[in-house]
Amino acid sequence: MSRYSFPTPKSSEITPRDVYLNRRHFMGGALAMGAVLATGEVAFAAPSGIEPLKFSAGLAPALTDKPTARELATTYNNYYEFGTSKADPAHNASTLKVRPWTVEIGGAVAKPRTVGIEDLLAMELEERIYRMRCVEAWSMVIPWVGMSFSKIAALVEPTAKAKYVKFTSAARPEEMPGVRSRVLDWPYIEGLRMDEAMHPLTFLTLGMYGETLPNQNGAPVRIVTPWKYGFKNAKSIVRIDFVEEQPQTAWMTAGASEYGFYANVNPDVDHPRWSQKHERLLPSFFASRATEKFNGYGAEVASLYTGMDLAANF
Repeated sequence: MSRYSFPTPKSSEITPRDVYLNRRHFMGGALAMGAVLATGEVAFAAPSGIEPLKFSAGLAPALTDKPTARELATTYNNYYEFGTSKADPAHNASTLKVRPWTVEIGGAVAKPRTVGIEDLLAMELEERIYRMRCVEAWSMVIPWVGMSFSKIAALVEPTAKAKYVKFTSAARPEEMPGVRSRVLDWPYIEGLRMDEAMHPLTFLTLGMYGETLPNQNGAPVRIVTPWKYGFKNAKSIVRIDFVEEQPQTAWMTAGASEYGFYANVNPDVDHPRWSQKHERLLPSFFASRATEKFNGYGAEVASLYTGMDLAANF
């Protein structure tokens, strides 16, 4: 039984209500996508504080989908620390102070340490284009910049007791208006099994579209696991712990019957209140296509779950 009361959409409401309410953002994103197709670039200024990054092309599965226009990817977001509407993060996230910023790394490790964002940005970075799918049945294709999470793990040398990785996000009521609400228990907690975290596709992300992350997209550091639903990808991380027990994540606390620990994209396991069999690749809000298991990354990650009942371990 969920501790929180979530709105129950009608079965006919395949498009989320806030998509309709934020249609101006959709139209702007669609126009920006047209600019990408026509000119190869989006003609709008980067938000204040965004800096260019140096990186190399990273190894990632090839995608036939074109990257989502940056304007849409940075104005249509889930980030409840700044509000529950898709438009709220872009409107409200400018209050978040991302410098200075440190990430504490500890738990079952031989060399616990605290790293600054400047230390992370100074490491060898690469770009990977991943398709990201949200539990509300929409997806985007984002060129992320960062590094394999395994590089961070190597800095602290996890011990044999480390079975999971726990990510803790910032919770600053004075800078994050959503944290003053009861929509979730704060701080936001997420986690991965150790083999998931160490998989080559798991990406500690510091930027997107060749520049540092905008606040509304999880600045200054977030995690990206492209075969899982978007809520698994903790934003604005302040602490990483290698732990022996499975972490109790924010959405499991809010509604364990709806949001499981694994959150692997699976068209055969519906959300209790809507189907997961189809998705809309934005900016198309109306044309749907069949959802791919593991978000299309099954060849790379399916072996992690050999022998598991993925309906029970959703």
